[in-house]
Amino acid sequence: MYENEQISRAGYNKLMAELNRLEKEELPEVRQTVATAREEGDLKENGAYIYGRQRQGHIEGRIGELKAKLNRSDIVDCTEVDCDRAVFGTVVSFLDLDTDKKVTYQLLGPHDADIDTGSISVNSPIGSAIVGCEVGDKLTINVPRGDRHLEVIDIARPEVD
Repeated sequence: MYENEQISRAGYNKLMAELNRLEKEELPEVRQTVATAREEGDLKENGAYIYGRQRQGHIEGRIGELKAKLNRSDIVDCTEVDCDRAVFGTVVSFLDLDTDKKVTYQLLGPHDADIDTGSISVNSPIGSAIVGCEVGDKLTINVPRGDRHLEVIDIARPEVD
């Protein structure tokens, strides 16, 4: 059976918004397209019908996937997490000992992590290595580009969830 996964409120809301958009906008639209194409007759050579049915299948599959993810999600208020150690929801700053640059990431789940917004998954190589660390811990993490040498310099709560 599946295990529940932690998700931030923002991540949960993002998945809910996608689910609502698919159920209320895209699925009815594609169903109408399929119905209109069906009325045109010969379904074997009707590109609009064939494409519409494929698109409908993809949308329905994504809806099922989103519902399953949402049902298995435990929402965590990241503004309330304990900051003694790096855990889900914390914002962890570390010094890259190879480049002497400071890097900061928020540790989130696979459904709401986004490197472009400064968050990484707790399941990623770096995220899983950081979980449980304290300020001052030094780590060597093997990533596809080679080993990274890091020192945890700060652990904090995000200002907003």
